[in-house]
Amino acid sequence: MKKIVLREDEMPRQWYNVVPDIPGGIKPSLDPVTHEPVSAEKLGAIFPEGLLEQEMSQERFIPIPEEVLDIYAIWRPSPLVRANKLEEALGTKARIYFKNESVSPVGSHKPNSAVAQAYFNRREGIRRLTTETGAGQWGSALCFAASKFGMQCKVYMVRVSYDQKPYRKFMMQTYGGEVVASPSGDTQVGRDILARMPDTPGSLGMAISEALADAASRSDTHYALGSVLNHVALHQTIAGLEARKQMELAGDFPDVVIGCCGGGSNFAGLMTPFVPDYLNGRKIRFVGCEPASCPTLTSGRLAYDAGDVAMMTPLLFMYTLGHDFVPPGLHAGGLRYHGMAPVISALTREGIVEPMALQQLECFQAGLLFARTEGIIPAPESTHAIRGAIIEATRDLKEPKTILFNLSGTGVIDLPSYDTYLRGGLQDYSYPQEDIEKSLARLPEIV
Repeated sequence: MKKIVLREDEMPRQWYNVVPDIPGGIKPSLDPVTHEPVSAEKLGAIFPEGLLEQEMSQERFIPIPEEVLDIYAIWRPSPLVRANKLEEALGTKARIYFKNESVSPVGSHKPNSAVAQAYFNRREGIRRLTTETGAGQWGSALCFAASKFGMQCKVYMVRVSYDQKPYRKFMMQTYGGEVVASPSGDTQVGRDILARMPDTPGSLGMAISEALADAASRSDTHYALGSVLNHVALHQTIAGLEARKQMELAGDFPDVVIGCCGGGSNFAGLMTPFVPDYLNGRKIRFVGCEPASCPTLTSGRLAYDAGDVAMMTPLLFMYTLGHDFVPPGLHAGGLRYHGMAPVISALTREGIVEPMALQQLECFQAGLLFARTEGIIPAPESTHAIRGAIIEATRDLKEPKTILFNLSGTGVIDLPSYDTYLRGGLQDYSYPQEDIEKSLARLPEIV
């Protein structure tokens, strides 16, 4: 069986929260001013109560509201697919499956959280959302979700992506969103950054600061984050929960679960529902693939850090490259965030997640092979997971292992990046460790 599809009535009706199952737990978020555990009251200025409850929850399973399930049903359950043609091309005895999250209306996994976040905000009377976006997948998803609940959405898009990925901008505008390149002249934070660095390519840290400043300036507005936080990783687990059911229908179980890592929610969504199996003694590996140009897990430090340049967010205990880290503009593969989700950071700390840094040329090459064998053009971010799966499948061509990875998005909207690759315009880049150390030297001092 090549494609394993669940019925709509088999869609999970609860999200899985891995936090209570993490050995050693995770450390609390801190107030950026007092360095004390951040209060729910302070976070309530930018997040609705429903999301705050999820962010701090110790419950393993949290019900999915019916209104969210109704919108999920537009594209969920998403298919699990056996990549037979890729296996043949590699000459491997490994069985490779991918969870196809590219089938959503915006072509990525991001609506899994965007719809939930829009719902909980609208339930509390919020009519406008602000956010940041790098490659544009999250911004597209939030504009889609906002449109479903009759809300406005303003997106601060990292300048280099704004220029490289115009079709994502068009998609956001089609759903009624307002999109500006960040840093922008629309906020004081953006104006200050431009005054210091007029030619900056931007970063997610900068865009987050602008979106937060915008949200703080209006009583009808909240901020929505597309990755990193616990509640975002929670919402994404619907993909992994579906995949567990689908693997059972296939009569198989993964030996290795692989995902690309930017902020971490995509990978967390697929792999954390399998963590209880690991903790119960099942032999299973979890491999997080990140770009060598933004090597958060492989070269960063586990420490408290802010999620944005202006240090307006709570301080999170996570692997980080430093909140003012600016990835190189030449990198076309996305996954540019300086920090990693606390849940993925904790699982990496415990040795449960194995990080892997990959160069962009090998990832785009893997993306081309996948497109030419399986017929789907993957998002540049997703090529990291594909490359990771190929590495695992070819370690020993005769080993009949089972590999599961997340195809987190389509690359049809990102064809300019493929054009640049095919024309020889991309190059590999490993971010210099000395520059990372300079950024890490400016981490908050927590006593």
